[in-house]
Amino acid sequence: MTDEKAADLRPGEKIGARGRPVPLSERERKFRKDWTKDDCTKHLREMQERDPDTFISRNFFRANSEISDATWNQFFGTFEEFRKGAGLQLSRHAHSIERHIARHASFDLIDEMSEGKRNYAGLYLKPNRHRFKTLLACSDIHDLDCDPFWRRVFIDAVERIKPDVICINGDLFDLPEFSKYNQDPRDWKPMQRVDWCRDFLRDCRIASPDSQIDLIEGNHEFRLFRHLAEQTPALKVILSELHGLDIPGLFKLHDFEVNFIGQADLKAWTEKDIRAELRRNYKVYWDSVLACHYPSRRNLRIPGFGGHHHKHECWPFHNPIYGACEFHQMGAGHCRAADFTDGEAWHLGFMGVHVDTAKRQSVFEYIQLQDHAVVGGEFYTRTKAEVMA
Repeated sequence: MTDEKAADLRPGEKIGARGRPVPLSERERKFRKDWTKDDCTKHLREMQERDPDTFISRNFFRANSEISDATWNQFFGTFEEFRKGAGLQLSRHAHSIERHIARHASFDLIDEMSEGKRNYAGLYLKPNRHRFKTLLACSDIHDLDCDPFWRRVFIDAVERIKPDVICINGDLFDLPEFSKYNQDPRDWKPMQRVDWCRDFLRDCRIASPDSQIDLIEGNHEFRLFRHLAEQTPALKVILSELHGLDIPGLFKLHDFEVNFIGQADLKAWTEKDIRAELRRNYKVYWDSVLACHYPSRRNLRIPGFGGHHHKHECWPFHNPIYGACEFHQMGAGHCRAADFTDGEAWHLGFMGVHVDTAKRQSVFEYIQLQDHAVVGGEFYTRTKAEVMA
């Protein structure tokens, strides 16, 4: 066969007995030795063009092409590289650039959400000229998983004490749909959880109409806002029932006059970065008392309280400004029957803080709950209806 005749051949042909191009037999097409790298990629592209809606996998190619595995393998090694060579799949470098573009494009909306939630910290401040202030604080309520006895005692304490400030110190929400714990989507009930939180805020406002209510962002609220910023499938369950969802709408900030404190940047990705950002969510009351979700903020050496770990602990220390003082890690409002951690080791409780703003001195009154509790001399006992499985 002359070089001229060979040059006239198209893929899938050979020179016949009479010196003319004839189609290769099926076996010859599969195992011919003269396929070039360009022939292989051209053939793969043509297959895709003929059937643009089909993803051409290795098995599909093997069953429908004229090229044996050994033929393309000698040029590309893997079928993934074969697809990349034919331009049907991005290279590693191009795919990496594409991921980075998508990630940074998503930052635009996340930045808007981060900036937006920072604007809700001082919506409804309620200052007064009283020298002595009282603050009632709670943490880790976790919506539907709240202990009903704890809830009754706390709301009743709010009504009787009428504190200057009610501080909900993170994790009002549980929303396992948005957390790291895996949950069967058939058990999702996010709107029931949202409604529970709204009812709790409403009851706090009714119990003490003139109190300032502050809600500090915890790790569960942070996860929720990440879903809100990224419009994830879990969030669409909420969006299907609640139109125009935003932070004030979610928490009913305007209806119940609630300040939301959330300084954490939603662009944090790793668990370490998220914890570092959440440590920025704190507030200092009357230059005297620190409120923060993560108790590690006690390293600021300011008397105050944290939460997150659902256990009561106290660290006494001396500060040249505040004198002999304490930092408390509060117990939770979450029921102790938790199936995803050692709930039997948890504590139920909340905190009362009485502050002399002139001397910047604080007296902490931690209220622990078992099946009974005492708040300001009032004795409470758990009813049968409040016993949780």
